[in-house]
Amino acid sequence: MTTPDDQEPVPEVSPAPERSASDVGYCCPPREHQFKKGQSGNPKGRPRGRRNESTIMEELSHEKITVHQGGKSQRKEALEVILRRQRDAALKGDIKSAEFFLKRRAALDSGTSQASDPSADDREVLEAYEARIAQRLAEKDKK
Repeated sequence: MTTPDDQEPVPEVSPAPERSASDVGYCCPPREHQFKKGQSGNPKGRPRGRRNESTIMEELSHEKITVHQGGKSQRKEALEVILRRQRDAALKGDIKSAEFFLKRRAALDSGTSQASDPSADDREVLEAYEARIAQRLAEKDKK
């Protein structure tokens, strides 16, 4: 067991030496290679039209695919086909598929009721917000 007296003293850290404009080294690139004021570190940035994961997922889930059922070919959205296959697996006894399907169903049911019928508290907050925005617009028009 160590006591505070047994421990080695912590060496004091000296402050970083002052650097002049001509000093070059670690963490101090030459002036001509430093970012200019107002210049971004990534000037090209994300290219326009680049889609994020959410957009790609939305497109893929609504993409029409051909499905063969009962000797017929039908075109359905990929999301519908996936949910139908999860349901079919659940009906065959796959516990994980049943759990997934029922959780998705419950999430959709609970989300629908909240979005369509705001509570009295929510309505009160929305009305107060609407009044505040109307007041700001009226003040702006006076100026």
